[in-house]
Amino acid sequence: MPLNWSPLKWTDKPQLPKAEGRIAAIDLARGVAIGLMIISHSVSGLVGIRNVPDWGMVPVHFLTKFSSSLFILVFGIALAVAFLSHTQSDDWPKRRLKLWLRAVEVWFWYKALLVIEMLPFYSPSEIVDALLYGRFAIWVEILGFYAIALLWVPLILPLWARAPLWSRLASIGALTALTIWLQSLTFGGNDILKALLVDHEDHYTWGQISRAPLILVGLLIGEALLRCYFDSAKRRRLVLTLLSLGAMMVAGFYALAFISGDVHAAMLAVANNVGKHPPGLEFMLFSLGGALVLLALALAGGAKAAKALLPLTMVGSDALKAFIFHIVMIFLVLRFLWEGEGMYTYPQALGVGGLLILGAAGWIWLTRWMAKYR
Repeated sequence: MPLNWSPLKWTDKPQLPKAEGRIAAIDLARGVAIGLMIISHSVSGLVGIRNVPDWGMVPVHFLTKFSSSLFILVFGIALAVAFLSHTQSDDWPKRRLKLWLRAVEVWFWYKALLVIEMLPFYSPSEIVDALLYGRFAIWVEILGFYAIALLWVPLILPLWARAPLWSRLASIGALTALTIWLQSLTFGGNDILKALLVDHEDHYTWGQISRAPLILVGLLIGEALLRCYFDSAKRRRLVLTLLSLGAMMVAGFYALAFISGDVHAAMLAVANNVGKHPPGLEFMLFSLGGALVLLALALAGGAKAAKALLPLTMVGSDALKAFIFHIVMIFLVLRFLWEGEGMYTYPQALGVGGLLILGAAGWIWLTRWMAKYR
């Protein structure tokens, strides 16, 4: 990783540059993650995975598995770009409070959208149980993950900013090892706690410890991005590094699939989320590897690619608003009000997903335009 500082002493580390405004390539990468997620949710919410044709599972639904890892990576990247350089400044307490207030906002929408997702098919008591963390939903649980992550990540950012590179890498490895160990424990039968910390096979949620390494990798990439993005030669090296790492991980997935004797079965397993909750080696090799490739392509394309793919960039510039829009449209409007579950063919659901991406981009643009006249 091309970080131009010595890991020997904190004082040897040069001042981290500050980004001047938004980096469009980050918005594009986030938009690609959200776009893939919207396609996946449209299919699973309106058609159901069991009703997807074989060609829909592999390759279409198979490729949407890049989404979750890319989303979490970009979460860490954005935190590094927007906040890491401010952790030693006098206004850091104010910026930290901003992140905590954002956590409250995300948590509110998580609970509101949870009701919308569960409304057509669950009793009021079951919905209340989910609101009180007695059970989990499915499609909105990623918001619950971010709400909690936004509480603890601001606490570690000042330490991360001062830490030498070797200790950062060691912390990523230690958290990965801790996740593997905790997965073997029963947590005294408290499945909800285990799901919140390290995932659980019976709950479609995201563990804070099991996903923390992805956030920390994102922080590393974000700092490298600040140091390299505005220098064309360094930026090319960063892009090639990410592209190479991603390609090697995807190749590793296919190598394991080949050894298993059935490559198509391995691809179908990933498409069916095998190894996603909790994270497994094959799934993460493919998902994270693909995420790094997509991230590298977004950074290589830069502002020109962001402009050419403006709807995705717009969606990525306000991820929360895009998430709210697509959940409301799929689960409140199409499934509940229009009673559309099971009424769409697979190609139609793909078309709905594409329209929802454009709709989310249009909604974000419209709300910003309206805000100018308030």
